[in-house]
Amino acid sequence: MHEHGGPVWKVGELARRTGLTVRTLHHYEQIGLLRPAARTAAGHRVYDEADVRRIYQVVALRELGLPLDAIGPLLAGETDIAEQLAEHLARVEWQLARLRSLHLRLATLVASTASTGTTRPSELLDLIEEVVRMQDVISNYFSEEQLAQLEVRRRKIGEDAIAAVEAEWPELIARVQAEMTAGTDPADPRVRALARRWMELVEAFHGGDEGLRASLFAMYAENSERIRDEHCGPSQEMIDYITRANAAD
Repeated sequence: MHEHGGPVWKVGELARRTGLTVRTLHHYEQIGLLRPAARTAAGHRVYDEADVRRIYQVVALRELGLPLDAIGPLLAGETDIAEQLAEHLARVEWQLARLRSLHLRLATLVASTASTGTTRPSELLDLIEEVVRMQDVISNYFSEEQLAQLEVRRRKIGEDAIAAVEAEWPELIARVQAEMTAGTDPADPRVRALARRWMELVEAFHGGDEGLRASLFAMYAENSERIRDEHCGPSQEMIDYITRANAAD
């Protein structure tokens, strides 16, 4: 067929050429991503070269991981593709960080197995438990969008600044613990100063975003013992102590 000054395709032909299903092409049309150039006298959809280019754009953006509801506004010029790509990159980098962490655990286990010639079932069980547990904790409290947002913040802040904050936490926790052990009143100026710095470090994490702040506090509140034992985090008692100190400011 050569109507409209160039080649055109019926939906079945286009599906065969692209590898997409007829159902998928119809769905793109239903949600406004694709509009056939014309219809035949019998009412069959007819697609031209512009439609093919549009389908390519949709498929390419889908391959980048963008959801269909974000693709329409992008193609219409209503949203910034650079921003969408940056958010997708952040999600991928977060996934890579998780994979690097898992890679380190697996590499350690492989090295141990190579030297001993065997792998104890308990080691595999521990590995499985750790991977599943941490994935569950993260997914229960932070959405994919929030994790992507955190990765964007991480890149903006810079690794050196983040490392400095992470290095300061153990010292700050130790100083607060010393005041608790000594029985210092939370309203004491020393404790209030520690509490202010505590909140500054917490804000470095959530950047003032109420959603991230709520997710972080919920995670700590419901997993305080695990975070304390496995990651040297603060106890719930310490968090309560800091809360009282901040209230006294």
